[in-house]
Amino acid sequence: MSEKFTTIEQQASYGVGRQLGEQLAANSFEGIDISAVQLGLSDAFEGKESQVAMQDLQTAFTEISQRIQKVQEEAAAAASAEGETFLAENKQRDGVVTLESGLQYEIITEGNGDKPNAESTVRTHYHGTFISGDVFDSSVLRDQPAEFPVNGVIAGWTEALQLMPVGSKWKLYVPHHLAYGERGAGASIPPYSALVFEVELLDII
Repeated sequence: MSEKFTTIEQQASYGVGRQLGEQLAANSFEGIDISAVQLGLSDAFEGKESQVAMQDLQTAFTEISQRIQKVQEEAAAAASAEGETFLAENKQRDGVVTLESGLQYEIITEGNGDKPNAESTVRTHYHGTFISGDVFDSSVLRDQPAEFPVNGVIAGWTEALQLMPVGSKWKLYVPHHLAYGERGAGASIPPYSALVFEVELLDII
């Protein structure tokens, strides 16, 4: 622990800076100059006149915004193409069923219970990954089943669950338009992501 910040005021001040830095890191851009950020923060706090003309600031903000948007669009296009290629190849595998919506599934275990409808609430275990295999969410790893209404989840799940008898375990391959689409889901799921889930339908509540 640093001995630089020994008073409550210093520690709280450092904490404010940490929070600002974390926010900035989460919404940064290529080429950001931290020393210029620090100077802008200091000047604003001390009420000094801006060292950059307002018109130049606005021009710079617009330019950076356009660059960020371009990068995001390129990443989205790449993710969309990658997902489409994966699903096109996956549908050729034995045991994979492709529905008219584009949803794909394969049966790991076939249950013999009732099938839920759109108004049902179900209890499931699931393991969600990107097509790369990286895990983004898993009730299995948490060892805690999830309960939710069938019509309260992504479209791919809503469609699949109504086809699954209780006791079934299916592997779902969900195109982006049946998952979180062009917006993604917060920081965890980028836009245009195709997703893979192992879903076990434990019960209809």
